[in-house]
Amino acid sequence: MKKTDLLFIPFLISFVATSCQSPEVKPYQIPKEDVEPHIIQLASDDFMGRLPFTEGETKTVQYLAQAYQTLDIEPGNGESYFQDVPLVSILSQPAPSMTFKSKDNAIELKGLEDYVIWTKRTDSLLTINDAELVFAGYGIVAPEYGWNDYKNIDVKGKIVVLIVNDPGYGTEDVSFFRGNTMTYYGRWTYKMEQAAKQGALGTLIIHNTGPAGYGFNVIQNNWNTSRLSLDIRNNPIYQSMFEGWITQPVASQLFTLAGLNETELLEKAKKSDFQAIPMNLTASTSMTVAAKYDVSKNVIAKITGSKYPDEYIIYTAHWDHLGIGAPDEKGDSIYNGAWDNASGTAALLGMAKAFKEDAKPERSVVFLTVTAEEQGLLGSAYYSQNPVYPKEKTVANINLDGMNPYGKMKDVALIGMGQSELEDILNVELEKVGRYSSPESTPSAGSYYRSDHFNFAKIGIPALYIGTGIDHVEKGKEYGKQLESTYNSQIYHKPGDNYDPAKWDYEAMLGDVQLLYEVGKKLSNSTAWPGWKEGSEFKAVRDSYMKR
Repeated sequence: MKKTDLLFIPFLISFVATSCQSPEVKPYQIPKEDVEPHIIQLASDDFMGRLPFTEGETKTVQYLAQAYQTLDIEPGNGESYFQDVPLVSILSQPAPSMTFKSKDNAIELKGLEDYVIWTKRTDSLLTINDAELVFAGYGIVAPEYGWNDYKNIDVKGKIVVLIVNDPGYGTEDVSFFRGNTMTYYGRWTYKMEQAAKQGALGTLIIHNTGPAGYGFNVIQNNWNTSRLSLDIRNNPIYQSMFEGWITQPVASQLFTLAGLNETELLEKAKKSDFQAIPMNLTASTSMTVAAKYDVSKNVIAKITGSKYPDEYIIYTAHWDHLGIGAPDEKGDSIYNGAWDNASGTAALLGMAKAFKEDAKPERSVVFLTVTAEEQGLLGSAYYSQNPVYPKEKTVANINLDGMNPYGKMKDVALIGMGQSELEDILNVELEKVGRYSSPESTPSAGSYYRSDHFNFAKIGIPALYIGTGIDHVEKGKEYGKQLESTYNSQIYHKPGDNYDPAKWDYEAMLGDVQLLYEVGKKLSNSTAWPGWKEGSEFKAVRDSYMKR
């Protein structure tokens, strides 16, 4: 029998019963002075935007290790606070155009304007000569939905053209790929990974702002820029020659060039009996590549459990940000990343002190600050592939990526609502303080697959991630939405993400930090193993190895 079957059903009952057996004790409160100084330091200009492979990284990881040591929190990787993360920086410089040919005609597309491509390969020169194109719908293989867009077709050595998001987008049917809430299968990273598994030479995803969750301008930022990837030289796997996106108008041109009815094809792709089809087109282009290998670091600290030291609750936050870049209109070129994610990193230090000074946990609690989240969740990906603590012994992951600085909210946004039973534990804690959870404001954007908890989910570990709510205590939801919109348009991934003590609301921030502390505290003093909910794409992974 599976642990999740055995243990979660009575979990909340025993959890509530245990609470009722003890007199009400005022919980330990994480104070501002245990968090704010760390945000000030980590988001200072002196840390230069905390970009991996820079002096900013060196200062950051040394600061974190010293902070845990000062708190008398033990190293989390044997005798070390560090886990080396081998990475490669790849600068792809594509040719300025790509040519597509049919039997009778050809069109030439402009790089950056019409498409963006890059590579994970490290060959100095990559050449695509008359590679065949295949339209493979959404590029999804999902047995639980009876779905396989690659059935009855061989795409080895070919370029697959794919639709962004998943077939549920635009429907109200939550049982069909969860409706408008993006599943893992809708993420562009999944599509590219699956195409590589199928042996595709390259991937071109058709961009559409609604289902993608962002404009094509965001994708254009990847043109001729360096991207980090995991160094796989010691464990090589097949990588497609290139990955990329094309605009919707360009996709329409390609369908016309191929003599295909675009509207009809896109509609057919929404059904499980869809068959991928050769487009009878070829593509040609090239790119030069410069690769540099280096090692970044995850920082790991631990408090060993008093009763169950070999069972683990892992808190995560990413320490990295974007470094130094082009100056903004004010001349500021340092991407300090105060909210994203000095706030989450500092909160972990505050939680570590709380676990140290409050009642010692019965299970071990791990504080993992990871590298290169902004480069594609690479630090957490490396950890998930090379775990310090076995996945079979890891109870849960709780991720902190940007803590609420706006003001007190009645709600918290539950990113990926309906995924795991950790949500039920969070809701108990929310009810205690007169708050509630709400779905994320744009579930179609797939935010559950865009932070470090996702790599724990991929290996089956239940993972919890919350965002700032929008139901402002004093000014309501419209005001909360306005705050969220202002942040996304004016601060997110810009030099303006600075620490501002006059604007940051620490009571609001610490309220959310306290919630996640309480969830972890309850788990760390329990014998229950919360699992995935029915319908989660990660449940089968966990069930496959969690057996007694």
